[in-house]
Amino acid sequence: MHNVIQWLATILTIVAASTIAAHISQKATGIAFVIFTVSSVLWVIFAALDNDNGLLVTNLVLTGINLLGVYRYLIRSKPA
Repeated sequence: MHNVIQWLATILTIVAASTIAAHISQKATGIAFVIFTVSSVLWVIFAALDNDNGLLVTNLVLTGINLLGVYRYLIRSKPA
C-alpha cells in the first residue's frame, strides 16, 4: 500500500503541474489545484508512514497553498 500511495501521489503531481503549466483555462487550472491538493494529502500520508518529517511539513504547507489555488480559481467570484 505504501508503494501505491507514493506512485499515485507522483502521477497526480505530474498531471496537476502539467495542467497548470499548459494554462488551458481558469477552470482547468482550478481542477489542477484540486488534483494538487489530493496529491499533497497523499504525500502527507506517505511521509507520515515513512517518518519523513521534511516531506511531511513541506506537503502540509503545499496543501494549504493548493487549497488557496482551489479557492482562487474555482470558488472566488470574478472581480467586477
